[in-house]
Amino acid sequence: MKKTIITLNLLLSVVSVSAQNKTTSEKPNIILIMVDDMGYSDLGNYGSEIKTPNLDKLASEGLRLREFYNNSICAPTRGSLLTGQYQHKAGMGFFDVNLGLPAYQGYLNKESLTLGEVFRSGGYSTLLSGKWHVGSEDQAQWPNQRGFDKFYGILKGASNYFDTKPLPFGKTPYPVKLIRNNEELHPKDDSYYFTDEIGNNAVTFLDEQNKENKPFFLYLAFTAPHWPLQAKPVDIAKYRGKFDEGWDVLREKRIAKLRANGILPADQTVSPRDPEVPEWSKLTYDEKQFWKAKMEVYAAMVDNMDQNVGKVLEKLKALKKDKNTLIIFISDNGAQGGFNTYNPLGRGLVRSDGPVGTSGSFDYQEQNWAYLSNTPLQQYKNNMHEGGFSSPFIAWFPSKIKAGRIDKGTGHIIDLAPTFYELAGIEYPKQYNGVTTNPLVGSSLLPVLFNNVSQVDRGAPLFWERAGNRAVRDGKWKLVSTYPSYEWELYNIETDRGETTNVAQQNPGIVNTLSAAYFDWADKTGVVEYSKFKLKTEVMPGGAALKK
Repeated sequence: MKKTIITLNLLLSVVSVSAQNKTTSEKPNIILIMVDDMGYSDLGNYGSEIKTPNLDKLASEGLRLREFYNNSICAPTRGSLLTGQYQHKAGMGFFDVNLGLPAYQGYLNKESLTLGEVFRSGGYSTLLSGKWHVGSEDQAQWPNQRGFDKFYGILKGASNYFDTKPLPFGKTPYPVKLIRNNEELHPKDDSYYFTDEIGNNAVTFLDEQNKENKPFFLYLAFTAPHWPLQAKPVDIAKYRGKFDEGWDVLREKRIAKLRANGILPADQTVSPRDPEVPEWSKLTYDEKQFWKAKMEVYAAMVDNMDQNVGKVLEKLKALKKDKNTLIIFISDNGAQGGFNTYNPLGRGLVRSDGPVGTSGSFDYQEQNWAYLSNTPLQQYKNNMHEGGFSSPFIAWFPSKIKAGRIDKGTGHIIDLAPTFYELAGIEYPKQYNGVTTNPLVGSSLLPVLFNNVSQVDRGAPLFWERAGNRAVRDGKWKLVSTYPSYEWELYNIETDRGETTNVAQQNPGIVNTLSAAYFDWADKTGVVEYSKFKLKTEVMPGGAALKK
């Protein structure tokens, strides 16, 4: 009898473990792809002349959203993306520098759990290849200590693409650390191209993870096309002469493509011409050669990023995991402009140890081409007008997401965490390692992704603040102000995505209601009035006129 009972218990245990393993293996895999400083219309499937066949395939087989928002700049976007919190709540209110307050400490706090920590708690393998940028000074802030099983990439905001030399700007050169699983790497100069290595390491991680009986979460965080403009000669060669028409003609062509493919509805406005951008037709021959070279390299960087997305897709298919994987693609902010106005004698951040694009050069896109990248939207990175924090958004999941769909969405990066956890069947912990966690504030996007719902029904406004720039989005209304002005602008985004007509004076009641909601949110979220920070201006990675 005892032997029989023992045998039955063993059989039941085997069946139970088998059932658990089956349930675990059937959970969906999730890949989150983020690019750096890429404008709203820089993908082929959003209207660009840049070739992005792999992302175009995901778009044609999946969903694109017209409205998806980030936080307008590198580190704060990543703070919200990784935690599902508004950036201040996560400790990233300003950037990855510590301003001495909990909401501005410059690294993720323990109350805000990362995607790595939560996915790991739910039985997932957690993989990260690329850029971290949410804490680097203490190893406790690094990816492997914040929930990621495997990590390859840089800890801070930028690096060269062919070497790990310090970046040449500011009073002291900006240090670069290339890390794999807590160990610093020292590759030989010109022995690699960083975007390729981000893709290659992601593929290696997927191979290694395949030996585990677990689903996986992969965060693929490319630095491309963030400055410095550096690309492989073979990729640059593809774009020689492709930008000879200049930003004015190409912008009109992008607008036409956006309207034709349904990203830009026929009744929507486009932003007015940026008066700070010179007319292409009035440039000299030499000036045109100078500017064309920049965009040829920028396009090559986007192209190479797409090639590396292709590597991951090929590996996913080879492992026979493509049918059970959700892929999301976004950008961390709009293209960089605003403080890089046309000024050929004082551009800054330029090193001429070789032609633009080579490992000896250090150059960047600048406002003239950012004006094209952010077509058809207003303004640039670090600004709360639509061009500053609107991202392309692609979602792909075979049999789950309707192919070729384009919809409104009005999603935000704080929505991704609750979306992923719901899909994975993971309950967000209220306690973690003895710490009471910050509750998630976003809304799941699953109804939009899977049920053909047009937009998120969140029942509350969205809010932004960064370096004194502020915004509120509630339904069709968008309230925005640019530091140091305290004057609110109001736009009807439903018909005026280009933010061409400020209707604040005609709608004082709406302005009062939304501004009151903003200050209530700011108080609860730890936002401090930016003018109270007595800071010295210095340009830092991330591309903004940051303070120190």
